[in-house]
Amino acid sequence: MPNYEPHQCVDLDNLEKRLDPPLRCSYTGANFDAVGVNPVGSPKLSAPLFTDLYQLTMAQAYWQSRTTRDATFSLHFRKFPSNRSYYVFVGLEDVLDYLEEFSFSDADIEALKYLGPFDDGFLKYLSELSFSGEVRSMPEGTLFFENEPVLEVAGPVIECQLVETFLVNQINLQSMMATKAARTVHAAAGRQVLDFAARRTHGTDAAVKFARAAHITGFSGTSNVQAAALYGIPPVGTMAHSFVTTFEQELDAFTAYAASFPDSSIFLVDTYDTEEGVKNAIKCALEMRELGHSLRGIRLDSGNLLKLSQMSRRMLDDAGLPFVQIFASGGLDEFAIESLVASGAPIDGFGVGTKVGTSEDAPYTDFVYKMVKYARRPIMKLSDEKQSIPGPKQVFREFDQNRTFRGDIIGCEPDADPGDQTELLLRVVMERGKRLQPKTELEQVRAHFENQFARLPTELKSLSAQKAYPVTLSDKLNKLTHHTRDALMATEEPKEASASP
Repeated sequence: MPNYEPHQCVDLDNLEKRLDPPLRCSYTGANFDAVGVNPVGSPKLSAPLFTDLYQLTMAQAYWQSRTTRDATFSLHFRKFPSNRSYYVFVGLEDVLDYLEEFSFSDADIEALKYLGPFDDGFLKYLSELSFSGEVRSMPEGTLFFENEPVLEVAGPVIECQLVETFLVNQINLQSMMATKAARTVHAAAGRQVLDFAARRTHGTDAAVKFARAAHITGFSGTSNVQAAALYGIPPVGTMAHSFVTTFEQELDAFTAYAASFPDSSIFLVDTYDTEEGVKNAIKCALEMRELGHSLRGIRLDSGNLLKLSQMSRRMLDDAGLPFVQIFASGGLDEFAIESLVASGAPIDGFGVGTKVGTSEDAPYTDFVYKMVKYARRPIMKLSDEKQSIPGPKQVFREFDQNRTFRGDIIGCEPDADPGDQTELLLRVVMERGKRLQPKTELEQVRAHFENQFARLPTELKSLSAQKAYPVTLSDKLNKLTHHTRDALMATEEPKEASASP
């Protein structure tokens, strides 16, 4: 780490007098017109600048006060929504990429000069900073439960503090979306689930990350071409109503599409009248068969999907087209899919978008990133309803003779030997700012999730989440928590004024 002499500590008594404009200027931005340049619009801005301002102001205060020793931060989910009994950990690969490449560009430093009253020496320090710490993490695709650390970051406190915003943002988003997708795949009970969410997710980055998270948890493909290209996910798609309405006759639209895609066409049949649409699809399918080609399927996008799918299946079978699949879409989520499956709807696959891509029923998480150790001293927060657990940790997962999950123990790192029927979930994945292993292939992450989900007790897979998975603290961690709390309470208790001699 570069060794700079910290700026003279701030004289708080005279701070307000010395700042013109006053302190609030550090939080309100700058007048870019005055300098003629807006560095914030520069394409050269890099990922470390995606951070909350207080991460940088704290970092400067750490630096100026020489509070720069090693710390450990723990990322965990405090409290699940009422209908979630598990979450899926996703986002690690993006986090490791970010940490390996962590470096403030010249444009970043110029931007910071305009955005706030940062010390020149501190900005010079930032310009030469890289992440040099350690990361211990659960593997991507692992199921986790309340209060369990999914990832811990250790290293110089400034480095660990500056990366918080990105880490929470990515793990929060991707784990939330992966969990919604996993619930949807489970509800489909073996039928295909396809990602149609790109237009309705909250931004382009979220759309791409959703496609990846959904593939990990069992989706069969994505309509998002960029995601398909980036991650090797099978691209899927049908047609829009606009394509059908462009032609004077619905049958003409189907014929034109089939000519371009003679063995992979899926016709959208509800633009005008679904029954007539199915009839036109059958006419086109029979003509395709005569030419040696096959219609792959039809798509229902509106109406009573149970009744329409039953009608469509009868019509296709009667026409000698039992191989033509029926796909359904239109505002579907895991609850609607579970109902259709339970009702026996003859639907082969579901296209999901808005409700699943935005995790409509649970659109945020309670992930927090808390300091748990500083300079060999255990750290905890005592705030009402937000009390944290001190010290670096390990998660011990117990399983039975069938390898079904039985319960987890959050312990210290290190803690007692877990025994034969226990797995340690947190593994060192980065040291000195560098990965220890090459990137995990996406199909390996998908296989890991599949194994994890198969081992989850059946009752915890329910969409209603009426049962909580058992998570306890080890004896050693309980003792550390009580000791740390007692020490903090003794330190913070007001002292009685001594009597006058």
